[in-house]
Amino acid sequence: MRRRPVALVLGVGLLLAAAVALCQNAGSRGSHRAPHASPTEALAAAARSLPRPERPAFTVGRPVRLHRGDAVARFASVTRAAVGHSAPSRSADVVAELTRSTQEGTTNVVLVLGQTRRAHKDWVHIRLPVLPNDRTAWVPRRVLGGYEFVHTRLIVDQKRFTATLLSGGRAVFKARVGVGRPESPTPSGEFYIRDKLSGFGNPFYGPVAYGTSARSAVLTDWPGGGFVGLHGTNEPALIPGRISHGCIRMRNEDIVRLSRLMPVGTPLTIR
Repeated sequence: MRRRPVALVLGVGLLLAAAVALCQNAGSRGSHRAPHASPTEALAAAARSLPRPERPAFTVGRPVRLHRGDAVARFASVTRAAVGHSAPSRSADVVAELTRSTQEGTTNVVLVLGQTRRAHKDWVHIRLPVLPNDRTAWVPRRVLGGYEFVHTRLIVDQKRFTATLLSGGRAVFKARVGVGRPESPTPSGEFYIRDKLSGFGNPFYGPVAYGTSARSAVLTDWPGGGFVGLHGTNEPALIPGRISHGCIRMRNEDIVRLSRLMPVGTPLTIR
C-alpha cells in the first residue's frame, strides 16, 4: 500500500541529489563554462524522468456561493473603561462612555460593526447601548477583548407579537410575545443581546432574562431603568399583547427553550 509514496519520495531525493551534484560540479570549474546543459536544464530533464503521480496532490474545487443568510456577527467585551468617538480619531466628538460592567454586574459587551486603521492605530466601530437608540461610535481596538462570533439573529415583530430566532439564516425558534403598552412602547431599531441572567427571587421575570442594548425613554421593568429586557413571566395568560412597560415578555417554557439556542452577542432587530 505504501510503495508508490515511497518511490515518489525516493525520486524527489534523487532529483535533489542530482541538482546538488551539478551545482558542485559547476562551482569546481571556476570561470570555465560547462560545454553541456546548464544545471537548470539538467534539473528539468531529471524531473521529466520521474514517474507521474496517480492524481494531483491538491485539486481546486468549484467555488460555492454562500447564502445571504449565512452572516456572522462579531462582538467583544470591554476590557478597559473608555469613551466612544463620532469618528476614528481621539480629536472627534465624544459620543458616550463605556464601562467594563453592566448595571447587572455582568461583563459589558459591544456589537462590532467594522474596523479601520488611522494614524497607525486600529479603531473599531461599535453599536452603543445608549439613548438615543441606534447610536454607534468608534473606540480604540486596545480597549476591547478578543472577538467572538455568533451565527444567530433575533427578530421581534411587535405587530404580530412574535419573536423569531434565525441561525445561519434559518428560523430555529418562534414564539408569541408581549411588548410595551402604547404609553411605554418597546423601542424599534437595531440592537444586540448584552447579557443573560437567571435565578431570580421574583417570579415576575420568570426563570431566564436577557439584557439588551435597547433603551426606553420612559421607565421600564428592567433593573437599572431604561434598559429593555427579554424575560419570562408569571402571567402567561396576558401573552400575546401590549402588556409591559417596554420589556419583551415570553412564556416561561419559551424563554427556557430560547436560552438553549441564543448566545450573548446575538444581534436583535425590533420592528
